[in-house]
Amino acid sequence: MALQNKILLFFAFLALGLTACEEQKKEQKKLATSKTIAVKTYTLKQSEGAVTIFGTGILTTENEVRYAFKIGGIIDRIYVNEGESFKKGKLLATLKIAEIEAGFIQAKLGLEKSERDLTRITNLYKDSVATLEQLQNTKTAYEVAKKQLEAITFNKEYAYIYAANNGFVTKKLANEGEVIDAGMPALAINVNDNDSWILKVGLSDKDWAIINLDDRATVSLDAYPNHEISGEVYRKLQAADQNSGSFQVEIKLKTGNLKPALGMFGKATIQTDIIQKYQSIPYDALVEADGTSAFVFVPIEGGKVRRQAVEIAHFDNSAVQIKSGLEGIDEIVLTNSAFLNEKSSITIIK
Repeated sequence: MALQNKILLFFAFLALGLTACEEQKKEQKKLATSKTIAVKTYTLKQSEGAVTIFGTGILTTENEVRYAFKIGGIIDRIYVNEGESFKKGKLLATLKIAEIEAGFIQAKLGLEKSERDLTRITNLYKDSVATLEQLQNTKTAYEVAKKQLEAITFNKEYAYIYAANNGFVTKKLANEGEVIDAGMPALAINVNDNDSWILKVGLSDKDWAIINLDDRATVSLDAYPNHEISGEVYRKLQAADQNSGSFQVEIKLKTGNLKPALGMFGKATIQTDIIQKYQSIPYDALVEADGTSAFVFVPIEGGKVRRQAVEIAHFDNSAVQIKSGLEGIDEIVLTNSAFLNEKSSITIIK
């Protein structure tokens, strides 16, 4: 019986303790909500400026070139591997030239015989032994042999593939020992001269529509965070990308001495010619910023505040440009916004 009384007494004290804690929490909450917070406000001013578009993309080059042999044959050597860079003039691939060389020698011997025949018939014609028709036919045969040698000599030069520009190999389309037809590509090449690098940027349809060719752009590559690369929009693709659904623009970059690589990730800031009205506010006024969405606090009657959603147009070095959400509002809370909620009381200080 005594044990039962002790248990009942324990639970009674526990209940009183829990009740006291709840009352204490309520009192603390009441004190917190009733506390007056001193804030400074910021008077809104409307401004206007050019619309800036932000986007991300992948680095590529302006053109892909497919190198091929002009004549068919067996590939003897390919001197570069996929991903390997090279300089202009480098020998990239060759055909086995034994057959070509045999044809060259045969054509050369044929031309020499035609020259001897022409000399002999010319002398006979002078002595009235050969007819004019024989002389003309011999001259024709000589010209044909001469052209055949020129053609084989020309083709012999194209048994070799030399780099026409600085670049790198994106894909080997044939291998050593393969028989390849004339004109069939053997190597896929990307040219990487300083003026050939391109950043392909995916945008929304609205952003894509207001961008014009030759709009100036600034690009930063994740691999080179301390380098700012200038460029300009030089192409707008007229169809959405099937994989991402975005609309692409291509920015031609001026990389200077920078040596980027195909496939690097980049961020672009594109300056358009479109003038837009906006309201610029300090960074400190924002709370819960997430991408283009954020909130500010607006002072209202009775020393209270209202939480107001805003849409961010973009950031610059000193302020935030607000696209919408501040219509009809004259001032916002500038300081101590992080400590406010819609139950807070404020005192505005100058």
